[in-house]
Amino acid sequence: MTVNALGYLGIRSDRLDDWAGFAGGLLGMQTIDRGGKAMAFRMDDQAQRLLVSDEPGETLAFMGWEVDHADDLSAYAARLEQAGVTVHPATSDLRDRRLVADLIWFLDPMGNRVELFHAPMIASDPFVPGRPISGFRTGPLGMGHAVLHVRDIDVMLPFYRDLLDFHVSDYGLKPYGLYFFHVNGRHHSFAMVGSGQSGFHHFMVEFGNLDDVGQGCDLAQLEEGRIAYTLGRHTNDYMTSFYANSPSGFFVENGWGGRVIDPATWQPHETHDGPSFWGHERLYLSEDGGRKRLRDMRLDAAARGLRAPDVVDCPWLYGELVRQGT
Repeated sequence: MTVNALGYLGIRSDRLDDWAGFAGGLLGMQTIDRGGKAMAFRMDDQAQRLLVSDEPGETLAFMGWEVDHADDLSAYAARLEQAGVTVHPATSDLRDRRLVADLIWFLDPMGNRVELFHAPMIASDPFVPGRPISGFRTGPLGMGHAVLHVRDIDVMLPFYRDLLDFHVSDYGLKPYGLYFFHVNGRHHSFAMVGSGQSGFHHFMVEFGNLDDVGQGCDLAQLEEGRIAYTLGRHTNDYMTSFYANSPSGFFVENGWGGRVIDPATWQPHETHDGPSFWGHERLYLSEDGGRKRLRDMRLDAAARGLRAPDVVDCPWLYGELVRQGT
C-alpha cells in the first residue's frame, strides 16, 4: 500500500469572488461553479483539484492524498487506528462532493484534516485554462505540493513518515526544522516548516513552460501586494518560481522546472545552502524579521558559485535527462 500523489486541496474562505479571479485569472485554473457555497477548479483531466468552500477561516480545510488501490484505504485505516488515530469513513455525500470513488479522513497531530482517496473522477470534457497557458505539470506527479507551518516537528515527522509512508527527500535544521517529503518522482509533494506556528504556509502549482510563470509574474505585479516572494530558484528542487499572496493570506508558489527524482534510489540528506540560489526576496518580511538573513544566504551561495544542473525546456529531452539520472 502506498500514497502516490497529492490529489486535491480544500480551502475555507468567504472570498469566493476573489478566489475566482486569483485561481482562474492568475494561476490559470479552470473555474467550475459548484453552486452557491463552493467553487472548484480544474488543472487537467481530473474533475476537481482545488475546492474553495464558503466558510470563515481563510485557511486549509483538507488535503487529499491518492492511494494506489481501494484496499489501501482499509489497510491505512487499520494502521492509523492501531496508533490511536480516529479514522472516519466517507459518507456517500462526501464522496460525491470530492468526486472520488471512496475515501477515509482523519486529523494529523496538529489538527489538519487529511483525506486518503481512491479513483478520482475524470472529466468528460477537455481542460480549458483560465488564461492562456501551456498547462500544468500534474499526471502521476499530482497537483503540486503543500507546505504546513507546524508547532512541533518532532510530533509531525513520525506521523507522516511512519504512518502514511511519506519519504524524506531532504531537511534543514537551522534556523528551524524544515522537512521535505516525496510520494512519487516529484522532489517533494509535502513539506513542514517548524516555525512554531500552525496553519497553511503555501501550495505550489507547476506550469508546463517557464513563460507561463513569467507572464503570471507580470500579471501579479499589476496588483499591489500580490507578490510575496520575487522570482527566484530553489536549491533543493531547482524550481524557478515566484510566490503570490492568495486571497486567504497564505502563499501560492507559481513554478516551473522542478526536479524529478528516482524514489527507489534517493537518499535523504541534510541541506546547508539555504532555500534559494537567487531571488525569492521575501517582500512581506522586514529587514530584521528575516529578510536580510535569507538574502545573505543567497549571496553566500552566489559567492560560492552554487548552480543547479541545466534544465532544457523540452519535455522529451528533460525526460531523458531525468531517466538517465543527469
